[in-house]
Amino acid sequence: MHIGRLIQNEIKRQERTVAWFSRKLCCDYSTVYKLFKRDSINTDELIRISKILNHNFFEDFKKEFEK
Repeated sequence: MHIGRLIQNEIKRQERTVAWFSRKLCCDYSTVYKLFKRDSINTDELIRISKILNHNFFEDFKKEFEK
C-alpha cells in the first residue's frame, strides 16, 4: 500500500483541495505534494491526517494485512 496515494485519493474523494489540506496540516503546498509521493509515514503523522480527513487509514492497512 502506498500511503501517499491513499491520502491523495481520500482528499479527492472528499472533494477537498490541496490548499484546504495544507491549511489543516499547517504546512505549505510543497510539503503536501511530497507527502503524496511517500510510501510510508510515521504513526503520529498518520493519526493527525486521519483526524483531519475523518478517515481511519489504519483500517485500510488492517484490511490489506488480512488479505
